[in-house]
Amino acid sequence: MEVREVVPFFAVKDMQKSLAFYVDGLRFRMEGKWVDEGVVRWCMLRIGKAAVMLQEFRTEGHDSRQFGENKGEGVSLFFFCDDAVGYYRDIKSRGVDASEPQVGNRMWVTSVSDPDGFNLSFESATDVPEETKLSDVE
Repeated sequence: MEVREVVPFFAVKDMQKSLAFYVDGLRFRMEGKWVDEGVVRWCMLRIGKAAVMLQEFRTEGHDSRQFGENKGEGVSLFFFCDDAVGYYRDIKSRGVDASEPQVGNRMWVTSVSDPDGFNLSFESATDVPEETKLSDVE
């Protein structure tokens, strides 16, 4: 058996808000979706070779689920990329509230929180000294 990929699955409160964040803000592309009664209930989103799945569950009736307000608390994903600083500039220009890139573990790191509180960090290798902030070198 060969494991090829792991894809995190997030229950989201508001699919439209999440899609705006991931697709319009972070530039993920939708690879698949399930539409139920005219509403996207589930989708797979991909950026490069990484992916996430999102699902908005009904709150009443068949297949309903109830979740706490802090679904994403304690959940972090790290996306390794070629240019975290360039990505930061791109998503900031799209209105995404991303942290200023800073070097940690020989990586530029910028982080965002999605509408449900899941933490996403984008990292790329660098030789810049540890704890350097982007504003320190610009």
